[in-house]
Amino acid sequence: MACNIGGLGVITTELFLSGFFGRLGSDWVSVFVQVAIYPAIGALAGIVLAVRDRGHYFGWLEQHRAPTEAEARRLTHLPLAIAVRALAIWGPGVIITAAVFAHNTPERDFAVVLAMFTLGGLESAGLTYLIVDRLIKPTVPVVAEVLGGATHWSSTVLVRVLVTFAVAGAVPLFMLITVLADPSSEATDRIWTGIYLAVVGLSAGVVATAALARAIATPMHTLRDALDRIARGDLDVSVPIGSTSEIGRLEHSVNEMVTNLQERERMRTVFGRHVGAEVAERALAGGANLTGDLRVVTALFVDVTGSVALSTELAPHDFVAKLNRLLSTVVAATEDNHGLVNKFEGDAALCIFGAPIALADNATPALVAARRIRDAVAAAGELDVGIGLARGLVFAGDVGADTRLEFTVIGDAVNEAARLTTEAKQVPRRILASQAVIDAACESERSNWLPHDTLHLRGRREPTPTWTDAPTPAATRRNGTAAPAAAPPPVATPVPDAADR
Repeated sequence: MACNIGGLGVITTELFLSGFFGRLGSDWVSVFVQVAIYPAIGALAGIVLAVRDRGHYFGWLEQHRAPTEAEARRLTHLPLAIAVRALAIWGPGVIITAAVFAHNTPERDFAVVLAMFTLGGLESAGLTYLIVDRLIKPTVPVVAEVLGGATHWSSTVLVRVLVTFAVAGAVPLFMLITVLADPSSEATDRIWTGIYLAVVGLSAGVVATAALARAIATPMHTLRDALDRIARGDLDVSVPIGSTSEIGRLEHSVNEMVTNLQERERMRTVFGRHVGAEVAERALAGGANLTGDLRVVTALFVDVTGSVALSTELAPHDFVAKLNRLLSTVVAATEDNHGLVNKFEGDAALCIFGAPIALADNATPALVAARRIRDAVAAAGELDVGIGLARGLVFAGDVGADTRLEFTVIGDAVNEAARLTTEAKQVPRRILASQAVIDAACESERSNWLPHDTLHLRGRREPTPTWTDAPTPAATRRNGTAAPAAAPPPVATPVPDAADR
């Protein structure tokens, strides 16, 4: 209504300045009464239709619910629908007004009056489109959520730019041309009318262009900041959707991208908790193909001593709580030394050093991790463990089927580590390492280990020379003998190790 009244005001002022009313003669009041009949009818029709629009386009909002897909699509057509309706209301009025004015002027200026009112109607319709498009902006996020970022051609950036150009430049210039081409007006009247239209055109141009520039620049700035944060790894980003144009589609796409990245990161985190961060990265990067290679690795096997007896003596949740504290220690010691906790087997754990990430020296970090696990378990005093370490050539890769894969290591070193774990449960220091592990370790780490015994491990033909770590000087001074740094719990009756079970 404001746009239509404003358009009538601009045209009326232009006709007054051009001297057109003076050509109506003394009967100008009667002419104006005749001309005002249709605008009054058009205003009433506009009010009735506006009331109808409230329920037709925004009924879902008054009912405090989300719109259906049909209601959301209907709302995206609203600016165009209102602008077309404005033109439809203006059409008959332009013809009637031009005919009445031209009939009551000596010069019968039908073409000039028709052109002026037609241009005024176009200006009003263009302003109506831009204003309605701006007014429905608060509903755009809800609409975008329903439509998934879908757009309508009438709300594209191209259409908005063209409408802004028409409102800011084309229509005022055509009005100015019409005034200058009116032969019935005096030269002075044409000059003043031209100045007036130039001021109106400049004012409308500044407002419309500023609104358009802001409508494009503001979301682009927001998008740039959001993409910069995403590039830095910050996925806590949400771009408000404020348009149904291509910009709104871009905002929706950025939010979808963030959602997908968050889901990928969540899957990476969950996957990493189950199989280890390195294996998760390898799986996400390599797809679902069965792959693997031969690697020389150091295997570290940890198993709880007397777990069967403990599980019967303790409530299940108490036993699991103790077991989780132990496994947390195993995970921390292994990952801090660049190893992989390959799998948990009940109350046991298999740790690999050298796969899937190759290490220049995988024996030293394995020995360091073993001593750290043993010391932490002894300090806690909740459980007793045996730790075995062996080194050798294994297959490290994926096994399974296309629908279910598991990264694992298969080879004699793994079996040897499991056998050494059983023997380690009876050793005071609770750790046994094979000769191959000690030979591959660095000199500074080898100095922490002493020969233990040559053992005939079950399932192996050749005897295995074994080593255990030496007591620390502090422990030796404290006890006067080569006692353990921290006394382990009493040795329980040996039970079958996890590999045997």
